[in-house]
Amino acid sequence: MNSKEEQTNSEVTNLENESSIAKKKDANYINEQTSDIKLDKKSMDIKDEYKFGWSSYSEITNGRFAMIGFLAIILIELFSQQSFLKWAGIL
Repeated sequence: MNSKEEQTNSEVTNLENESSIAKKKDANYINEQTSDIKLDKKSMDIKDEYKFGWSSYSEITNGRFAMIGFLAIILIELFSQQSFLKWAGIL
């Protein structure tokens, strides 16, 4: 490598370092980091406990069962080569 290429490479490295330092000083960058930390602390406090009625645990569980049911209907239609309603004897 000649000295001109080394100088160009060092200039690029210096510009990258300066841009990363400027980014770290940016208020939005700091806010993004602190919001990530808050989310991590908050997610550690959440426990999966069953509660009667409307709760996030119930909604997640119902959503998972709905996804399983929908997948089952699609698989039935795929393997039987007929609609689910006809397969079930409804139509």
